[in-house]
This record gives sequence, C-alpha cells and structure tokens, in this order.
Amino acid sequence: MDVKLLSGALGAEINGVDLKDASIENFKKINKLLLEHKVIFFRNQNITAEEQLALGKHFGPLEKHVYVKGREDYPEIVRIIKKPHEKNQWGENWHSDVSYNVKPTKAVILRSIKIPPVGGDTMFANMELAWETLDNNIKEKIKDKKAVHSSLGGAFFTDEYEGMESNGNHKEYTNEHPIVRTHPETGKKILFVNWTYTKKIIGFEKKESNEILEMQYGIIEVFNITLYQIFFQEEDWATKE
Repeated sequence: MDVKLLSGALGAEINGVDLKDASIENFKKINKLLLEHKVIFFRNQNITAEEQLALGKHFGPLEKHVYVKGREDYPEIVRIIKKPHEKNQWGENWHSDVSYNVKPTKAVILRSIKIPPVGGDTMFANMELAWETLDNNIKEKIKDKKAVHSSLGGAFFTDEYEGMESNGNHKEYTNEHPIVRTHPETGKKILFVNWTYTKKIIGFEKKESNEILEMQYGIIEVFNITLYQIFFQEEDWATKE
C-alpha cells in the first residue's frame, strides 16, 4: 500500500487498496486511514453501486437524503448532476454534510463518474486543527455550548438545480449539537460548526453568536486542502451514520 500525503492539514491519496473487497479486514484498513487523514482518495477503482453500498454498510446504517430522491434501484445513493448552463455548485458552501441530522453522519463516499477538463476543485477542512488552534478565551466560551443546525428545507437542495430531483419533502429540520465534539474512535476533540447549517449558539444573543461563529469559520478556512478534479459534474453520493 502506498500513501501519498496531499497537504500538511489533511488528505491522502491511497494506492494498493481494492475497494471491491468489502471484507471486515479491508474495512478496518480503510477506516484507520480515514481516521488518520480525515479525507482519503482512491483512483481507478471502477466500483459498482452494489460495491459502494457494501463498503458503506461497514461504517454504519445507510441513509437516504432527506430531500433529494435517490437512484431508483439504490435509494441510498444520490446522483449529483450539474447541468452545462448552471453556475451554482450543489453543496458549494462550507458545510459538514447533513450536520442537521439527529445523529451526524460519520462518513460520505463519493464516486466520480464524469470529470471536467478543468475545475471541479473542492476544499476540505481539518476540524481537529481548527479546535486545537482556537483562541483559549473563545475555547472557554464555547466548550460546553450547543448550536442549532438547520436543514434549510427542500428548496435549498433542489430548486436551483435541474438535475437534482426532489423526493417531495419540504419540511425544515433543526437539531442541537455540541460545538465541541469528541470523536468516539480517536478521542480527539473537533470543532463542529459550519457556515451552511449552523445558525445560532444557544445561550448567546444573536449578535454575539454570529461574531463567534464568523471567527470560527475564518479559522476553519486556514486548515483546508484544495483538491482539483476530485468532485465532478456527476457523482454518486451516499452517507453513512
């Protein structure tokens, strides 16, 4: 196995691991790499939808997207499609996938299908480093606080994207989560806020809440990696609890 680090903050490209192998032994290897590098990339795998789901089931129960209709035969997989004339990217703003869920998702598996000749770059942030380097005064303010995360409603996910089909649900969901979470496997503390879904810190006035959140978002952007041609015009997307 060859592991190529992609930045000082996070990210690794992995060679020598076969994603078609859905054995427990192979999953443990992949999970260990994920926990260490936060985001991992495998090229030239050519896995099927069944193989993608078989791997995903090791991470936890498969989820269906709350607003977007999944594939006909594989409802847990959402196909992300950007039409040629569309300018907005689906999911282009800073976010932690489905952080508005009652139980936040552990991992997301994306399988590239169509790659544009240029662009397609996506940024990922290391939320462990974001927490570790946060100002101590801010740490004290937020360490025991919770924040409200909102799903924003179905229109946010489908109305501006012709290729994204609604499943008919338009209800908005909100849930509260600790701002500082401890990963159950690594024991590491992480900053769990994001620009798209985190709306307010509980216990603060709106103005102070906004100021603290904006400051944290600035820290988050420092600890990112920009990867080119990783997210594409079409993807198969499946979330795992």
